[in-house]
Amino acid sequence: MQPRGRLDLDTLRQKIHDGEIETVITAIPDLYGRLMGKRILGRFYLEEIADDGMHACDYLFACDMEMEPVPGYAFTSWESGYGDMRALPDYDTLRTAAWLDRTAIVICDAIEEERDDPVAVAPRNILKRQIARAAERGFVPYMGSELEFFLFRETYRSAREKGYANLELRQHYNEDYHLLSGGMAEDVVGAIRNQVDASGIPVEFSKGEASPSQHEINLRYAQAIEMADRHVLYKLAAKEIAASRDAAITFMAKWHAAQAGNSLHIHMSFMDPDGGAVFADADKRGDPIPGTEAYPSDTFRHAVGGLLDNAKALSLLFAPNVNSYKRYMEGTFAPTRIAWSYDNRTVGFRVVGHGPSLRIECRIPGGDANPYLAYAGMIAAALDGIEKQTDPGPLFEGDGYIAAELPRVPHSLPEAIAAFEASSVMREALGEEVADHLLHFARSEQEVYDKAVTDYERARYFERI
Repeated sequence: MQPRGRLDLDTLRQKIHDGEIETVITAIPDLYGRLMGKRILGRFYLEEIADDGMHACDYLFACDMEMEPVPGYAFTSWESGYGDMRALPDYDTLRTAAWLDRTAIVICDAIEEERDDPVAVAPRNILKRQIARAAERGFVPYMGSELEFFLFRETYRSAREKGYANLELRQHYNEDYHLLSGGMAEDVVGAIRNQVDASGIPVEFSKGEASPSQHEINLRYAQAIEMADRHVLYKLAAKEIAASRDAAITFMAKWHAAQAGNSLHIHMSFMDPDGGAVFADADKRGDPIPGTEAYPSDTFRHAVGGLLDNAKALSLLFAPNVNSYKRYMEGTFAPTRIAWSYDNRTVGFRVVGHGPSLRIECRIPGGDANPYLAYAGMIAAALDGIEKQTDPGPLFEGDGYIAAELPRVPHSLPEAIAAFEASSVMREALGEEVADHLLHFARSEQEVYDKAVTDYERARYFERI
């Protein structure tokens, strides 16, 4: 029996025949982590798409936020004619889109048009490659995304008409754990929580976060590819549900200088193929983390060592645009220093739990990160540490914000680009083609920003310069 909200192809056929499903959304995750695709009439989907997939223009992996084709990619270009690729449905992702009327949604893998080879630069395929590398070494990566967002008493249209200035929040005080203010947002947040859960994306809870009108909805952890799929589907659903209630939400890393940023906290653990915990020392042969019942295995320590060694390079995948770096401010629960510590929210990597639940929480990514790329980078870095038996050093204790001896999280996109470009680990793990593609994507983001004239510049220089 399928879990709540999940479908198989035979059930989809029956629901389309009975009129319970009229539309099938075919979705492809792009470089930003957005879902692109088509809404297909159910009957046509079964006749023409279900078995062989659909065609889509390959520029989807070579365009910017405005859907403008970006020159300079080796993958595709005007010279190559921006041809087609195939989007092949992955029926492990098929589910009801409960927030929409009589609609199902399926995530597709990008396949080369003339061959059955995966498109190397497609984010979902990038993550699948790292999962396969982990499997070759006997590991099954599990992930959990904790995403924050801000809720506005605006529609997306009204926000756009205001030039995204002077926007009205739904609440006006710090909502962290507040049930009263959370209840005032329940028309939107509750609808997201319940309709996402009904769509085969198990939800654990929602809560107010540490800024006015900031919220978090936690999804149940899963194997890495399933969790990344849940993550992007949740973001799409949350925005559409908010819009249907004349509200707007944003996951951008730093929407306002006076407010905290939106984080993406990623929890990672490795299991063995039989479901046994790899990160915990079940026999408790070594020493526990002082003052805890947590007995980390050597594999865990080495994985953390790899994450620490590669954290600067990973920042390109954790913080993919110019705005991302404005989130890294002292005293905001966004980390500015690279270290590991037990249950300490002031550094980049926080050890959480004990026994089989022992895991590492990476606190560096923002709500704007593409989960496929962030997960892929974390797995690659952990495997590097395991292979090299990297020692992470002692756990840090204290306030990471004032620990000048700790290395800093990169504080600009150019700094992250330089760290990623210099990383032989990332280039070897992801492959030359993928590494060059991601670097060009990041440089293109920076180039667009460098040409922009901002409201800040006009306010500062228009009259007085």
